[in-house]
Amino acid sequence: MEELLDAIAALVALVSPEKVRAVAGRVRQAEASKATAALSSVLGTPLARTVVDKLAAAWQNTEIASGELASMLIAASYVYNKAASEQSTELVWTGPTTPFVSARRTEQALLQVINSSEQSLFITSFVAYDVSSVVTALNSANDRGVRIMMLLESSQEHGGSINIDVIGKMRALVPGASLYAWCDKSGDFVDGRVHAKVAVADNASCFITSANLTGYAMEKNMEAGVLISGGRIPRLMSEHLNSLLDLKIVSAV
Repeated sequence: MEELLDAIAALVALVSPEKVRAVAGRVRQAEASKATAALSSVLGTPLARTVVDKLAAAWQNTEIASGELASMLIAASYVYNKAASEQSTELVWTGPTTPFVSARRTEQALLQVINSSEQSLFITSFVAYDVSSVVTALNSANDRGVRIMMLLESSQEHGGSINIDVIGKMRALVPGASLYAWCDKSGDFVDGRVHAKVAVADNASCFITSANLTGYAMEKNMEAGVLISGGRIPRLMSEHLNSLLDLKIVSAV
């Protein structure tokens, strides 16, 4: 059964719902013992035919009736495409590119999240400086009524690990933002640092990246991340970050 389920998953991930329905229609008229011959001509591309052949072979190793398999195909296709429509994930990359893979740039992805925010925006970073485009977007978000929360690493003078006061600098650049620091570190987290780099807007979009809020990270460094729109991850990330505030794990500064 697992082999058949894997074959179904591979098929619905590869071809359109219309093509899946065409395969299901042919399945209803076929017998498992003759599945390979019956299904081989349904799809045109070599890769699709290979996947259908695997489906036929897996079907022959089960006692699944043709009508049941057809229904499984249609249901799997619906669920797959429903999930895909509710959440999209994009690769984000700054640094040397190749002609083989397309990806969003770090600054573009971050600005998209900031500019899409309507009610709340939570950003975390280790350091933050020399990011004029981001500062402009943050102030615009504040002007349209977005609640902006930023968790940054503290300076050594304030119990952190860096030799510059990025929190003070950000307070001057984005006066409307609520700024937070991880001050009360205990147990396994003694000497820990705010090393997460995340931006989440309205429980709806989330950017997770290796990039700090710096000019070099936006333009020159080799940085990687993912931009997630919709689905559970943005909501879970927002809930987690806000829980850090509610539980006083991080504090307003």
